[in-house]
Amino acid sequence: MGLREAPTALRGALGFLSRLPVGRDERAWEAFRTAPWTLPIAGYVLGALVAVPVAVALALPVPAVTVALAYVLAVVALTGINHFDGVADLGDAAVVHGDAERRREVMGDTVLGVGGTLALAVVVAGLALAGTGLAALPLAAAAGLVVAAEVAAKLAMATLTALGSAAHGDSAPLSPTRRRPAASSSRSRWPSQPRS
Repeated sequence: MGLREAPTALRGALGFLSRLPVGRDERAWEAFRTAPWTLPIAGYVLGALVAVPVAVALALPVPAVTVALAYVLAVVALTGINHFDGVADLGDAAVVHGDAERRREVMGDTVLGVGGTLALAVVVAGLALAGTGLAALPLAAAAGLVVAAEVAAKLAMATLTALGSAAHGDSAPLSPTRRRPAASSSRSRWPSQPRS
């Protein structure tokens, strides 16, 4: 991918990671699929957007619990529930008995089990506790920490995408230098079509 496609790939990353009405077209999607480096850059944009309601809450004389609620609501409003759905699937797969194929099967079903419920509770509680901790910081430090958290999360995603192997056998890392063949498996690392 050339530098000309970088803004298009970034739009695709923002469309994939958030509810923002950008990057939902096929061109942006395809540019993003070959550019995992756009994930941490998108993290800066998303982190800044999440930091706005947190900063507003910090600027007002509100309790720490209100700052925590603003943080959790900002994350959910911006990113939607797709990531929470993935956490629930992972939690269910982590506690199921059986082999790797059974775990992948559980991740694909629509039933929420105890593992998924616990995983969701831990993630939401962790976000809320982080929001409570933000209330004790100066405004600039809190906003910077929110941005840093988003960037770090997206950097971890990019690292796993670029260096990891897919569990379903399509193990070629998705990176700008090692592109997938045009006729790749329908179970590729990224969904084959952009979300609508």
